[in-house]
Amino acid sequence: MSTPPGAALWRRLAALFYDLLVLVAIWMFAAALILLAFHGEVDVARQPALYHFVLQATLLLLSGLYFVVSWSKGGQTIGMRAWKVRILDNNGQPPRARQSLLRFVLALISLIGAFGFIWCLFDADRRAWHDVMAKTRMV
Repeated sequence: MSTPPGAALWRRLAALFYDLLVLVAIWMFAAALILLAFHGEVDVARQPALYHFVLQATLLLLSGLYFVVSWSKGGQTIGMRAWKVRILDNNGQPPRARQSLLRFVLALISLIGAFGFIWCLFDADRRAWHDVMAKTRMV
């Protein structure tokens, strides 16, 4: 059985853009619920520091859940389905939850300066830095 080729950088970014649209919807809903819980105003500058902490922690947690559950349950997020790419482990299976969580955390680091994504331009298997470290690949 031959290994499918790694996904090109443009496909990765296109899938990430689609997923960003899904995440924005999730974030807006979560922010509205948190704002209601704090009986807050729309002017977030007038909110207490706890509001900002709870909001940011919730958005990060929901983002992580979106990616980790999607990757470990089928190897694809909604954006990845649209662009026909998926995440596989070294055995050709969707990554386990722990491996998906590691990939998510490392992908956040990869976003800093985009160095982790640019890595796939130089990797023979087109793996991003977080794929190399998490022992996954996008095909």
